[in-house]
Amino acid sequence: MKEIDMREFAIDRSRYDDAANVVNEFEAPEGLTEELVRKISKDKNEPEWMLKKRLQGLEWFKRTPLPNWGPKEVREKLNLDKIRYYIKPGTQEARSWGDVPEEIRKVAERIGIPEAEKRELGGAGFQFDSQMAYHNLRKELEEQGVIFENMDVAVQKYPEIVKKYFMTSCIPVTDHKFIMLHAAVWSGGTFIYIPENVKVRIPLQAYFRMNARSGGQFEHTLIIADKNSEVAYVEGCSAPVYSESALHAGCVEIHVLEGARVRYMSVENWSKNTFNLNTKRAIVQKNGIVEWLNGNMGSGVTMLYPCSVLVGENAKSDSLGIAFAGPGQNQDTGSKVVHAAPNTYSTIKAKSISKGGGISTYRGSVMVTKNAKNIKCSVNCDALLIDDKSISNTFPFMKIDTNKVDIAHEATVGKIGDEEIFYLMSRGLSEEQAMQMVVSGFIEPVVKQLPLEYAVELNKLIELEMEGSVG
Repeated sequence: MKEIDMREFAIDRSRYDDAANVVNEFEAPEGLTEELVRKISKDKNEPEWMLKKRLQGLEWFKRTPLPNWGPKEVREKLNLDKIRYYIKPGTQEARSWGDVPEEIRKVAERIGIPEAEKRELGGAGFQFDSQMAYHNLRKELEEQGVIFENMDVAVQKYPEIVKKYFMTSCIPVTDHKFIMLHAAVWSGGTFIYIPENVKVRIPLQAYFRMNARSGGQFEHTLIIADKNSEVAYVEGCSAPVYSESALHAGCVEIHVLEGARVRYMSVENWSKNTFNLNTKRAIVQKNGIVEWLNGNMGSGVTMLYPCSVLVGENAKSDSLGIAFAGPGQNQDTGSKVVHAAPNTYSTIKAKSISKGGGISTYRGSVMVTKNAKNIKCSVNCDALLIDDKSISNTFPFMKIDTNKVDIAHEATVGKIGDEEIFYLMSRGLSEEQAMQMVVSGFIEPVVKQLPLEYAVELNKLIELEMEGSVG
């Protein structure tokens, strides 16, 4: 990967924290009703089966209590009756940035999406609140049969394949309370289909931006990699800062068919008034590979545990993630894997940084079924505490129903050492610069796996969060 000179990269926090002045076509009142669910479906001209799925989600959501585990803020501070679940800006999806309304385009330009698309992306999407504002795919990929669409559009253009995979075997509507909510009010997102034997060498990207006050975003990502295909996909997320709570409850479903490979990467930088309650899961067939790469930054409360279900022999899952918890943040993240076939392999590497009283928690699960012989699994959790006020927790869970396994779990918690800081300061760095350098080294395994733009972004975001750590 190209070496990154952080001195050449300046990040303007206002490009995330400032809201755009947009006149919306429709703003739902606070709260969730059947009338609103039906309006969303009608607005999108959905088939009857999708409306039925939405109404099923709504019914289950009403009767299901909040989870009694995880961050207490979800139970004590999240008021689901104060969220606006559908906000429709007055724009149509464009395939040229020149056709995107100026205020929305300026947000995308501040974040850097059009420029990144020119340099190193095979396709890009930009969603603004509940609606996709821009979506495009390179012509050469279209000619290979690659499908990269807004999820709303995919329901119309590819109804049979969407109906087969959408919230069926991977993440069913009844999975948990926030998936039930998602099923009822989902809007926008990404649909990707990679044909058999096609290998997409440059990443596809979608960026999800919340703008409205008290808003919610519920994009749906569905990726299907056919036999022996390959794709890398990047998601970015952000939202402006408000005093009112916002909610993100997206859903990512990945189907890795025989011999296929999917790399899913995300840098989630929601504002600190956002509850980020996202669900991500992959089903991996014989000889398939899924790779998860996650950076969790801004949100005040996060619950996110990407899951791989290895159902085919020799399937493999690799998960690598970093979470940063600053003042007032509770980052409850981790990874899950289910070994449901013999000779399957998985690795989980989780890193967290806690500063200023922030709470970071690794919550992971490894399950091995009776017929999953000769599996290998390695779990490694590293936590870095910047001060005495911060907290790091580790809650691993393992359920092993067979004897022929090779499983290892390791967890470490450490503080930045005085000797390291003294050594770096003796080489001319300030104390704050020295601490930032140690942190940069700690997150380097994650950063070096990301595309260049996101690597710089994640590194600089953490550098910003580290400002003022001394004193």
